[in-house]
Amino acid sequence: MQRLTIDLKERSYPILIGSGLLADPATFTSLTGRRAAIVSNETIAPLYLERLETTLEKVGAGTTALVLPDGEAYKNWETLNRIYDHLLAERCDRGTTVIALGGGVIGDLAGFAAATYQRGVPFVQVPTTLLAQVDSSVGGKTGINHPRGKNMIGAFWQPRLVVADTDTLNTLPDRELSAGLAEVIKYGLIRDLPFLDWLDAHMERLMARDGEALAFAIERSCANKAQVVAGDELETAKEGGRALLNLGHTFGHAIEAGAGYGVWLHGEAVAAGTLMALELSRRLGWLSAAEVERVIALFQRARLPVRGPALGVDRYLDLMGHDKKVRDGRLRLVLLRKLGEAVTYADAPPAEIRAAIEACCG
Repeated sequence: MQRLTIDLKERSYPILIGSGLLADPATFTSLTGRRAAIVSNETIAPLYLERLETTLEKVGAGTTALVLPDGEAYKNWETLNRIYDHLLAERCDRGTTVIALGGGVIGDLAGFAAATYQRGVPFVQVPTTLLAQVDSSVGGKTGINHPRGKNMIGAFWQPRLVVADTDTLNTLPDRELSAGLAEVIKYGLIRDLPFLDWLDAHMERLMARDGEALAFAIERSCANKAQVVAGDELETAKEGGRALLNLGHTFGHAIEAGAGYGVWLHGEAVAAGTLMALELSRRLGWLSAAEVERVIALFQRARLPVRGPALGVDRYLDLMGHDKKVRDGRLRLVLLRKLGEAVTYADAPPAEIRAAIEACCG
């Protein structure tokens, strides 16, 4: 087992990474004697809910569970209200710990519920997808989607514990595995060139679900995110900071909203969006064509899309205008000065942004 710590002073918490963690009572000793409300979905609950309930019983934690429909299309007010209804019906109080058992959608929904139920209750993340293990479960971002934009309504609410059991990846569909690799590759692109080189050398091992390779990639990704979040927890830095974790996300969120939530997986949209960001970086003279082609080839080996849907440039720009990184009416994009070095940039010429989108769509 690997153990990392998100250093946020009094809100610091551990990330546990390893095999068999869900079945090990030692993983959940911090919940001894507490009550836990587990939120999961129809895909994950049949696989892992009973295992988690049994383990929690062994540490004396009483449980109640809510199983929600699966998919990004359900990350909305209606589903969030189902969580509140369940917590109230079960008379959950401020000492109840909400546990998210699932991927990023469940983590965001359960986390937002925990942040707002009775003005905040303890929260634990048990991510079961690669994307959630390396990204969404770490850092405290929670929320729901709005028809005009992804994750536009939410709160920062740090978990008390993150448990990434790598055994859950054995049941992950191939498409979901690839989607998670988009976020893994992101860390190499924005701040960890040696990790990008490692991914280039070991992508086939990851695609084959080699346990050692996956554990290393998860640990390295979480370590990168932990360092960024510790330095800019609430994403308030005027330059750089936590916003750099959003490479490809401004374009990618436009893809998700424009295509309809759930049509493109988040990681798929991020992959296509990342290549738009890299194409714009190339047009600004920061990356070479060969460097962009290297990343395209890496995404292709991960079986990720390298072109976005043909929504039309104006539609992309309209959706991107709702991005959370817009400041004073100016769109700040995360771009690459070079491989391994990301920047936030608000001065890209509109014509070049349009050209980058056009070059990477359809």
